[in-house]
Amino acid sequence: QYERFHHLDKMVLILKQLQHLLGSRQFSLLYKASVHGYNASIFHAKCDAQGPTVAVAYNGSGYIFGGFTCQSYVSSGGYINDEKAFLFRLKGKEGVLSPLKIPVKTASGAIYDYSSLGPNFVKASSMKKCCASAKHVCCTKLAVEDLLSKMERGKIMEEIRSYKPYLNSVPQIRILVLGPIGAGKSSFFNSVNSVFRGYVTSQAIAGSDNTSVTTQYRTYPVKDGRDGKPLPIIFCDTMGIEEKSGTGLEIDEVSNIIKGHVPDRYQFNPAATLRSDSPGYVKTPSLKDQIHCVAFVIDGCKIEILPEKLEEKLKQLRRKVNQFGIPQLVLLTKVDEICPTIEEDVQCVYKSKAVEKQVKYEKLGIPLAQIVPVKNYCSELDLLCDVDILLLSAVRQLIRLAESYLDNFPFEKAKKEP
Repeated sequence: QYERFHHLDKMVLILKQLQHLLGSRQFSLLYKASVHGYNASIFHAKCDAQGPTVAVAYNGSGYIFGGFTCQSYVSSGGYINDEKAFLFRLKGKEGVLSPLKIPVKTASGAIYDYSSLGPNFVKASSMKKCCASAKHVCCTKLAVEDLLSKMERGKIMEEIRSYKPYLNSVPQIRILVLGPIGAGKSSFFNSVNSVFRGYVTSQAIAGSDNTSVTTQYRTYPVKDGRDGKPLPIIFCDTMGIEEKSGTGLEIDEVSNIIKGHVPDRYQFNPAATLRSDSPGYVKTPSLKDQIHCVAFVIDGCKIEILPEKLEEKLKQLRRKVNQFGIPQLVLLTKVDEICPTIEEDVQCVYKSKAVEKQVKYEKLGIPLAQIVPVKNYCSELDLLCDVDILLLSAVRQLIRLAESYLDNFPFEKAKKEP
């Protein structure tokens, strides 16, 4: 990977320095970000299964740096052992081309090979003679990763902004959010809303209590903070699910919500579900009023210790949703509380064995492909790029699932514009 070297003479010098580090080898360009795009999937499409690879990058401060692995990238989703791998610096802040080779910490798991990440090397060892330079390499590497993260966030945001349901009768898709009390249902909407507003905000009532904080059925459109334009998604918030009968959201009420009979701001009454003769009952809801996708929100720290009755209630809800043919996605929240590594760096969520264990929890009968990790904004005062990416990725998947549901209504397809 060679990034935006503007002059041929500079390229020749760089190649000579690399040959000094690697021996007299011939190089073949596989991927150039400025040409092929700043996208991890493109990187892997170009570089996977290509044998020994050199990744070279530079930043605006003048550093030129990178890493070498003699193992092929294969998008394995795990660590790759490589005793010959190393980081290097070709040019420091002083502007002098002086190659410096910096060994990785350990040959075991020297490279992290994940399809949604570019080249990812274990940090350099802290030997005294390499300490200062290693810090420079790590800092500039993080700066590049931060840039790529921001680009990925912007890409997903634009994809969501530009999405348009293909049915004339459905201008916005409706996503029903269900989950036990305290799992983070309302916080999920607030967090997604914050991403598009550009700052942490709280519109839906959120918090923790022994009973559901949400007592009304609320429909929340998401607005784009740039001009307040409504996005093509509406989140439908409900009471939390509780293990005791006669408390929390009842299963029969979910049927009314899915069919579109429940009006916005309807006050839930666990002792009596909405009836056709109840005030505000929507008698003839259209497709746009119905639910197109369901998001089950589950606390990642508590999934293994769910009370038996609550677990059974969740299973019943899933069966009910399945009867309507509505696609579902499980949002595993509070992943930063599952393991200390993620608390320090949310990017590690896909590397965490603790999170992997929770995702593979089988009692609820949830396929792995339908579970995604997220972190809501709870105590943070400012937005974080990596947190945003998790939230946005979940929303994008919900949209895709809703689109697959709307495919069941081909007779309402919009006419193609000439």
